[in-house]
Amino acid sequence: MAVNPSIIARDVDKLAAKTGNIYESVYVASQRARQIAVKTKEELTQKLGEFASNIDNLEEIFENREQIEISKFYERQPKPTSVSLEEFFEDKVEYRFKDAE
Repeated sequence: MAVNPSIIARDVDKLAAKTGNIYESVYVASQRARQIAVKTKEELTQKLGEFASNIDNLEEIFENREQIEISKFYERQPKPTSVSLEEFFEDKVEYRFKDAE
């Protein structure tokens, strides 16, 4: 099983070339990462919500393998920042800045 490294060196000049400013590029990528993280969290909460019960006993908590597998699946997903940077470099992210008035 191949695992993506958690730390990848990025070319700052290549990142800055997309918008002309490194700070704007980082801002765009971070906003996209936030969108991805919120979407993923909503999906996970929805899937785990199916297992919610009003009565908690230890046997149910430790024996629920399906819930554990769902959690492990989301833990193995790439980080939102990595996904957003890949999308940004591949020009899959549309962005625009508000005009200064």
